[in-house]
Amino acid sequence: MNDTDINGEELAAQYAPPRHRHTLQVLTCCLIGFICFLGAYMRIPVLPLLASGIGAGTTEIGLINAAFMLSAGILAVPAGLLSDRIGIRPVLLTGLALMSCSSLLIPFCGTPLLLGAIYLVFGMGLSAFTPTMMSSVAKVVPRSHVGRAYSWYTTAVYLAMTIGPASGGWFGRIIGIREVFFVSGGLILLALAAVLFFRPGQGEEHHAHADEHPEHLSGVFSNRRLMAALVGTLGGCFGFGMFISFLPLHARAQGLNVGEIGIVFAAQALMNVLLRIPFGRLSDRVDRGLMSGTGLIVCAVAVMLTGPAQGMAALIACACLLGAGMGVCFTALSSLVVVVTPPKQRGLGLGLYNSCVYLGMMLSSATMGIVIKRTSFSFGFMVTGAATFVMALLFFCLYRTVVSAPEKTGAAR
Repeated sequence: MNDTDINGEELAAQYAPPRHRHTLQVLTCCLIGFICFLGAYMRIPVLPLLASGIGAGTTEIGLINAAFMLSAGILAVPAGLLSDRIGIRPVLLTGLALMSCSSLLIPFCGTPLLLGAIYLVFGMGLSAFTPTMMSSVAKVVPRSHVGRAYSWYTTAVYLAMTIGPASGGWFGRIIGIREVFFVSGGLILLALAAVLFFRPGQGEEHHAHADEHPEHLSGVFSNRRLMAALVGTLGGCFGFGMFISFLPLHARAQGLNVGEIGIVFAAQALMNVLLRIPFGRLSDRVDRGLMSGTGLIVCAVAVMLTGPAQGMAALIACACLLGAGMGVCFTALSSLVVVVTPPKQRGLGLGLYNSCVYLGMMLSSATMGIVIKRTSFSFGFMVTGAATFVMALLFFCLYRTVVSAPEKTGAAR
């Protein structure tokens, strides 16, 4: 969407400096996102143990996780559409309610099939929460500050994703595996209460009638810069999925123990978190497309180098490089989706963005395992890095097809 498509008053509102109210609302969104993802990611280290305890084998545990990821990825799009039509708050509350209820029910599962069914419901809740919460962040700040707002929000969420598994393992040792899910459900209920009281984005208009969206889908899929952002997201998450799925096995084959593998992951997470806020601010001043593409190329190189890397020091260096690339590209990509998508289609655009996140990681886990089995870890990482690099080039081609002044220069932002 170009700035020429809107009148002077709307343009002034979009680029007005943020007020104190905007800052408080962004911080509220950060708090809600942190609590929700902390509760959600506590389940990661204990779910396989619970599933194994009720008779699930390795294949069944993999299917349970794959079904969850597929549910969260596919349903993010209809959830985004729904938030465009009925408003952010009802979809947020529904998503949090589904996540909390499913967490509280998981300890009572007695069969792998029932556990998988409830985990699908958890994925449905996450698919409703994630794009809708991102829409809320975009609604409470002027367009000129979207990048820094998302940098704060994604930093809060990524911190929760980092702390969650560790806290889940700690609670599992202290109070028991099944009891972790009660803590998880309680935290998500707390996030639901925060939405009820603080109402992020409550001052924005909602477009409730279907006839106000006659070109909802066609308009989105003809938006080449949005398609570029989605291609970039898919490519970056394809590379990241390879890292999180197979780095532990690659490192163990080199003789690293569990603690050393944890340090490699911590290095990646720390670099990712540290760069999000400064580069989020920078993305409001420079070409977001250039920043996104550069970060994607850094990610591709990092994944490619992980293959031949030998020893803990080399793997940590690759992990830091990957974290840097992710901190740069994903902060810019998420804000790019908001800036190039019309407000009436923002929920759908962010739903597509989140679908690409989950589906990119799922595709990598599903396909590269076969490649590694037939070749080697080194070859698998190099192929994945090459694929990410190709997606980065495709991103540049799509993005540069249509360039508008607000996205080309930082002055307009």
